[in-house]
Amino acid sequence: MSAATSRGFRRSAGAPTLEDVARAAGVSRATVSRVVNGVRNVDPVIQDAVRQAVAATGYAPNRAARSLVTRRAETIALVVSGAADDSPSASTAFAGRTVTDPFFGRVVTGVVQFLRPRSMHPVLMFAESPADRDHVVSYLRQGSADGALIVSNHADDPLPAQLATAGLPAVVFARPALPVPLSCVDLDHRGGARLAAEHLVARGCRRPVTITGPTALPAVQDRVGGFRDAMAQCGIRDVPVAEGEFSQESGEAAMAALLERHPRLDAVFAANDVMAQGACHVLRDRGRRIPEDVAVIGFDDGPVAAACRPALTTVRQPVEDMAAEMARLLQGHIEHPDRPVTTVVFTPELVLRESA
Repeated sequence: MSAATSRGFRRSAGAPTLEDVARAAGVSRATVSRVVNGVRNVDPVIQDAVRQAVAATGYAPNRAARSLVTRRAETIALVVSGAADDSPSASTAFAGRTVTDPFFGRVVTGVVQFLRPRSMHPVLMFAESPADRDHVVSYLRQGSADGALIVSNHADDPLPAQLATAGLPAVVFARPALPVPLSCVDLDHRGGARLAAEHLVARGCRRPVTITGPTALPAVQDRVGGFRDAMAQCGIRDVPVAEGEFSQESGEAAMAALLERHPRLDAVFAANDVMAQGACHVLRDRGRRIPEDVAVIGFDDGPVAAACRPALTTVRQPVEDMAAEMARLLQGHIEHPDRPVTTVVFTPELVLRESA
């Protein structure tokens, strides 16, 4: 039996109130208010008693009243920023690609896992045109959200700089191509690509190729650069490249082009799992056995990797953990506006499956 119920709590008529929680916890109404509103300097034992009382009474804080106390919206904008024109069809297509992208689903999972226990709520926003980006800035300036988590899919995205110039709390997923004074989370992409290269060389592969994502993105540059540098250190200086767009279709097209130009290739490193899956489809259609004839390694370790046939060896990017860290950094900037900008870099790992 909880501390709250052991005190013989009797619920008043109507919805539970702060007074009900205070009686159940054996503390003052002011103390309950401090705990419910996230004030930090409350004894942990008292905090636990209040939380038990909240659970026992079924008390649900009034978000509007709480916002008056905290002066926060308790809402975080999760912004996917792209590059499209202002037409409705382009906006719809952009949104459709985003919500069906396994990578974005992992970002959402990580953000929600962090925010939910803290009674904070994400609102999804798309910013693929100048008007949309202006709307995001205005939304934050008006206090409709306390800050923004930015996931961008193009190198010259101006939104991070707009938010930094406006002095609004924001954190970016992956290092922007254009330096901005915002915190970000990133991965050691070069190190991940090096893991892939060293594994392929250890398998005896000597004619590797690589399928990149859009080469203007810093993460893509690091992946292809890290792969080629590691191969060069192993004495393999010629690594043909074909550019993709992180989609299965682009992976298929890139793989077909590479096979046409380099029919004796024996290894493929793709800059994400979805393109690696596309490469596997083409290789099987051309009669190449995986991994006996051609070893294939992807990047991300999302759901596609395990579903691919054969199951995909890949470089793991801990997207859920990275997204949760984004939210943690943003919470810190919201609570402490003078907190310095920081970059948190995660370490990749090679996940061995059947394709290499």
